[in-house]
Amino acid sequence: MTDMNIPFSQEKFMEDLTIDVLARTLWGEARSESAKGMEALANVILNRVKRAVDNGGNYWWGRDILSVCQKPYQFSCWNKNDPNRKKLLAVTMEDQNFEQAIDIATRAVHGALKDETKNADHYHTKSIHPSWARTAKPVTIIGAHVFYNLNGKSV
Repeated sequence: MTDMNIPFSQEKFMEDLTIDVLARTLWGEARSESAKGMEALANVILNRVKRAVDNGGNYWWGRDILSVCQKPYQFSCWNKNDPNRKKLLAVTMEDQNFEQAIDIATRAVHGALKDETKNADHYHTKSIHPSWARTAKPVTIIGAHVFYNLNGKSV
């Protein structure tokens, strides 16, 4: 039963959903990283959104935080066959890393996150070497992740 005296706000609902999905993406992709590492991943997502907006509102990886995070095969934590996906969907604020991810996602959605990635729109862990990165030049390394600016302007 819901309280009929509490007005429904679609904007607040979408903001909360965006923060939740972004936080789950940060947790799923970078829960073993420091806050700085999670912030860097959040910036990759924000930079992808910015590229889409600068490109007339559309880009292959999505046009907003929700679509960028959940674009198939962009963030493996959301892949249906990823073994950690169930954990991602079940994590709660009792997990310290998720609590940190919520804080970072909230700041990111509200535009209060400094970009230390030099406008990066791609990344991978140091332990892998994806084919797309073979000829790309990294712009920075933060924690266990290597960052690239493949689709935007350099800083």
